[in-house]
Amino acid sequence: MKSLFFGGIHPADKKELSAGGPPLRRLEPKQVSISMSQHIGVPCKPLVGVGDQVKKGQKIGDGEGLCVPVHASVSGKVVAVEPRRHPSGQEIMAVVIENDFQDTPDETMACHEDYRKLNLEEILAIIREAGIVGMGGATFSTQVKAASSMEKVETLIANGCECEPYLTADDTLLRNEADRVLAGMHIIRHVLKPERMVLAVEENKKEAIEGLKKALEKEKDIELKVLPTRFPQGAEKQLIQAVTGREVPPGQLPAAVGCAVFNVATFAATYDAVVQGKAVTERIVTVSGEGVNHPGNFRTPVGTSYADLLEAAGGVKAETCKVITGGPMMGYAQDDLSVSVIKGTNGVLGLIENVDTGDYACIRCGKCLTVCPMKLQPLHLFEQIQLENKKGMEYYYLMDCIECGCCSYTCPGKLPLTSSFKAAKQKLKEER
Repeated sequence: MKSLFFGGIHPADKKELSAGGPPLRRLEPKQVSISMSQHIGVPCKPLVGVGDQVKKGQKIGDGEGLCVPVHASVSGKVVAVEPRRHPSGQEIMAVVIENDFQDTPDETMACHEDYRKLNLEEILAIIREAGIVGMGGATFSTQVKAASSMEKVETLIANGCECEPYLTADDTLLRNEADRVLAGMHIIRHVLKPERMVLAVEENKKEAIEGLKKALEKEKDIELKVLPTRFPQGAEKQLIQAVTGREVPPGQLPAAVGCAVFNVATFAATYDAVVQGKAVTERIVTVSGEGVNHPGNFRTPVGTSYADLLEAAGGVKAETCKVITGGPMMGYAQDDLSVSVIKGTNGVLGLIENVDTGDYACIRCGKCLTVCPMKLQPLHLFEQIQLENKKGMEYYYLMDCIECGCCSYTCPGKLPLTSSFKAAKQKLKEER
């Protein structure tokens, strides 16, 4: 199969489970638990207390540095401000709101029908105030990313690849609300002033592609790039290589090769914030997997519990053995369904699988070397981790691993490669 970047794999898509499910509908949870950690960086500090009445879209947490605000996703009464379980497994402060089902809007943020009348600093301030982060799962501050890319970008890329199996949240967005994505692209273009704009999708999203072609007939500035289906094409560096042929050097950012990449949902949120005056309070979430009775996509308020999401999808089957947040390649298994949706939650999966409890063994086949999209040597990295040799880990560029899972997927010896890399990277970060 044609591939526009080194390595990668093509696992079974299994996207038909949710793409062919019921129409997109919005959940109305009785209660939401909104984590103060919705982004990369220090968690927000709560701005409300128990007993307070809040409006939908009201800012309820904020902080400094890379922190971006969080907002109430429903209107109602604050019933708790306390540590709650986060999808990462940590206990993090959260604001718990009892939904009054009135959706009383907070009108603090202003609408700007003509964003061109705003200066660049004002647009960036609106993006931050709306709490926009990388909605593809990275959750890095969009305002910081855009500001650091100014005067450095030649190609602006909208990432609609969604290359992990099962996930169809971005596909659903493009099929139903592509106009929000395209409008958001123009706003970011106004800030970064690139020469070229590209909306990249994989060829397995046929309905979305046909809709985009029609929508782009009136657009002269946005190019639709249909790419061969390949995982992890949605990873930033791999997507840049697939679209432009440029390789981002190790340890550097996309701006080093004149590129900036934002998820399609991030562009849609940018339009909502700047033009509509809306903060990030909800997102589309795929609920899928063979262990889910009625897979589909749901417009989900931030703070909705996984238990409520799965119930909306008909619940899980008795033989379901694992619930994952995110995709099966890069997601995290959950042992507590009270955890709640955050801005970067694009999927909740119920999986049925046979668990291999046998011993693992490397057979020196080298398959992991051929699929690593970062051109690393997973076998040698794994050996250095087993030896707890920090110099060896650095020598084999452990920190450049994007944790895509390709090596683990292809390993016939069933080595826990990716999980060991994640753990070792986290340990090194903590020690530093």
